Amino acid sequence: MRRVDDAAIRAHADVRFQSEYHYAVFEYWRSAKVLRYLERAGVTRLGHVLDAGCGGGGMCVSFGEEAPSVVGIDLSDRFRDAGNRLAAEKGVTNVTFAQADGARLPFPDAHFETVMSHAVIEHVARPFDYLCEIHRVTRPGGRVFLQTAPWLSPHGAHLPKLKIPVPIHLLLGRRLAFNLMRWLATHAPGALNVPPSGSSFLTMARAGRIKEDDLLYRVTVRNLRDNIRKAGFRILREDLYVSGTVRRLAPAVARQVPAIPFVRDVLVGNMEYVLERVR
Repeated sequence: MRRVDDAAIRAHADVRFQSEYHYAVFEYWRSAKVLRYLERAGVTRLGHVLDAGCGGGGMCVSFGEEAPSVVGIDLSDRFRDAGNRLAAEKGVTNVTFAQADGARLPFPDAHFETVMSHAVIEHVARPFDYLCEIHRVTRPGGRVFLQTAPWLSPHGAHLPKLKIPVPIHLLLGRRLAFNLMRWLATHAPGALNVPPSGSSFLTMARAGRIKEDDLLYRVTVRNLRDNIRKAGFRILREDLYVSGTVRRLAPAVARQVPAIPFVRDVLVGNMEYVLERVR
């Protein structure tokens, strides 16, 4: 999937938590942005690809249309029905899935030319071990795409938006904010500014299930850079995307934000990297 269709991505995002299959379809459409980013970064030959945290498997299916082979792993088996179903629907036969721990990958050294990690590392309890394992299975000179967000930013906090736009995680601390959002999803869902199937807080509350906090790594620009470097990667490209509100209201300030510690961890909503294994 190389055609970036923003309207389709938004439409699928609004229903992505309806089921694992819906999430896989959303991942499939969203992956066009990842392919575009890699192409602009000069990564035109994907080779054998690993998705090190594939979720429902939608990005694997999309990359399977572009690469000789793709392997997707995830700690849970979310892909078992969703990813395999989507691959069959798209006629993609070169994708395989495996249930595995990203910090203990079941692959030999230097096995993949390209490794993908999209919205994964913040959910990993041992992020440095995870990056070291990705380094181990990437071929020398291979490329790694890494995407995440600082945990202090609204996007990186992984909390649904309120109808009254207040950075509740900064005011209360994230633990209290998480518990508040979980309570609101159950008792006052109208206070949340998200579609009914656009947040796992809402879908799990309706199903009578308790949502666990899966934000395990408190990402900052500095600690992520340090982990990348210590794991043996070289950063070929780093893009820190400042909040659209800040860009609109104070463009001169927005240009300075990526260089200001702490401020960037609040106002940068998306971080994308292309890494190279150099040893």
